[in-house]
Amino acid sequence: MNAPFKLRPYQQEAVDATLKHFRKSDDSAVIVLPTGAGKSLVIAELARLARRKILVLTHVKELVDQNHAKYQSYGLTAGIFSAGLKRKENRYQVTFASVQSVSANLDQFRDEYSLLIIDECHRVSGDESSQYQTIIELLRQQNDSLKVLGLTATPYRLAMGWIYRYHYRGFVRSCSEEQDKPFVQCIYELPLSYMINRGYLTRPELVNAAVAQYDFSALSQNRFGEYAEKDVNQLLGKHQRVTRAIIEQVMELAVKRKAVMIFAATVDHAREITGYLPEHQTALITGATDLNERDLLIQRFKQRQLKYLVNVSVLTTGFDAPHVDFIAILRPTQSVSLYQQIVGRGLRLDEGKQDCLVIDYAGNSVNLYHPEVGEKKPNPDSEPVQVFCPGCGFANIFWGKTDSEGRVIEHYGRRCQGLLVPAEEDEPAAQNVRPEQCDYRFRFKECPHCGGENDIAARNCQQCKKAIIDPDDQLRDALKLKDAMVIRCAGITLSANDSKNESKLRITYHSEDGEELSESFDFSKPAQRNVFNKLFGRRLANSQAPQVFSRIEEVLEVQDLMPAPDFVIARKQKHYWQVQERIFDYQGSYRKAY
Repeated sequence: MNAPFKLRPYQQEAVDATLKHFRKSDDSAVIVLPTGAGKSLVIAELARLARRKILVLTHVKELVDQNHAKYQSYGLTAGIFSAGLKRKENRYQVTFASVQSVSANLDQFRDEYSLLIIDECHRVSGDESSQYQTIIELLRQQNDSLKVLGLTATPYRLAMGWIYRYHYRGFVRSCSEEQDKPFVQCIYELPLSYMINRGYLTRPELVNAAVAQYDFSALSQNRFGEYAEKDVNQLLGKHQRVTRAIIEQVMELAVKRKAVMIFAATVDHAREITGYLPEHQTALITGATDLNERDLLIQRFKQRQLKYLVNVSVLTTGFDAPHVDFIAILRPTQSVSLYQQIVGRGLRLDEGKQDCLVIDYAGNSVNLYHPEVGEKKPNPDSEPVQVFCPGCGFANIFWGKTDSEGRVIEHYGRRCQGLLVPAEEDEPAAQNVRPEQCDYRFRFKECPHCGGENDIAARNCQQCKKAIIDPDDQLRDALKLKDAMVIRCAGITLSANDSKNESKLRITYHSEDGEELSESFDFSKPAQRNVFNKLFGRRLANSQAPQVFSRIEEVLEVQDLMPAPDFVIARKQKHYWQVQERIFDYQGSYRKAY
């Protein structure tokens, strides 16, 4: 059967990458394609090439229908299993289904499937009891070689970061070594800028709001970075003039636009917005809107009978209206994924459409082209910085800070994200062998038993498996002792100890309250020199430039790059305080120095 569509080059590359990957591995895989890139065509082509049973899952009926229609256009027949579409067919080789309907009818999916495709796979969590994971586990019971492929435009989740661990370009996506990812490999990725520059998507015209914006910064967020509806409504209720001014500007700018989508923060907010818009040109859709009414309103909007479509937490995926050329964002979100999905509603091509105006009235600081995800932003003035690994040379991207000339002065990376090159891929020994992550650590917790370097959150040593003392326990125990002193270290100074012994280096630790502790390292003694190098030389310049010092003069030349511990613990001797512990890269519950 000849395909009715000629795949674009990148779509064919995604298909080829999938075939190549699953011929040599059973690892779950992800394809990343921007919204509007035609993921349904990639799915249809893979389903067409399949020889055994496959299941295509997604979370909304619109996408089930859309993906099914693309496959049927090949002249092939497939089943639909979706309560929302009033069809429950699973006898065909290919079944397009909603995750909710399959999860509610697991007994009907006990056949042996060779491939599971998950559209919008960023919705898959690591929770084993989730609907997606339950289905995956069931299918694996029938076939332990089940291939699992996910497709998404936004491969990350709040509170998790990236949804996969290894990237085919040779790096690791993980802020925590202990955190499981729903997918193992990213096997193909295409950036949004590629699609726009080559004319596959409409160019977004990102404009700063010319009127007052909402300020949601005072509101508290949950662990997913979202806000309580009650708090948002209370804030918005105090700023009705702001909402009216925003909508007046939207209507003014919309005069030369074909269709406007407005994303509201809450249902009450959406109703207020709708009240300011022309009634005969406006539709409001929320999660409570009757499904038949919702379908009718969307149809009228697509047929251009309505100009304004106001919605709350719906229409971010599975909604396709190419003539949309104005996106107004009036809701706060910390979710890069949700933000990109919202903007993506306006990026599809349409006749006569030059660009899509995007105005964010909620102050969401999201970089559309280079999403800053993976780890939570340490502080507001952090930015992505490039840090080369001294071990393997890989160019890592971490949160960090730069000086006026763009030099990295601080970064928050823990471990190098580079992957070590395995044996040649065509060699039998390389088949099914996962890549090995570079073991260089920029921040680390040293094992007191074997001296091994571990992640700063590790409870047990990765090498000797023995328990590592928790820094909070160290601090708590020290604070209970009358003869112990604990300082929050705000900085250090270094100097030659005195004129009598030029081989001694003196380090003074300064607390934020003006207290001081000091210790000396005798560089004429190899043991003390080694201790200093392990503590400070290894961490020089945030571990970007580790150095083994043999003379005090070498240390003093680069003292500005010397790291300061977060806490210092000392015990009282007869006439002085003796430093016993220096806690670096602290992540616990005690406050660090300002």
